[in-house]
Amino acid sequence: MGIKMKIPWFLQRDTNGMKEIEVNGNTVGDCLRNLVGLFPHIERELFDQQAKLSPFVDIHIGGRSVYSEGLARVVKDGDELSILLVVDGG
Repeated sequence: MGIKMKIPWFLQRDTNGMKEIEVNGNTVGDCLRNLVGLFPHIERELFDQQAKLSPFVDIHIGGRSVYSEGLARVVKDGDELSILLVVDGG
């Protein structure tokens, strides 16, 4: 079954216009690395130079942020991950 990953509009240029992709992995990090394996250009949007999740990206599972757990957050078959852009301002 796998993990369903929802791709936001600002990353769809790197996924050939795909809005949803099925990936595999045991953690959020595994799933994102699987996504990068399929679409290498997306890496620069998701990760910083230290291979950490970009501070401008948040991942949600089932509508809830996993920011505090980050890439180590365990996922299970059938989970739905959404990539969101973090907007800061005031």
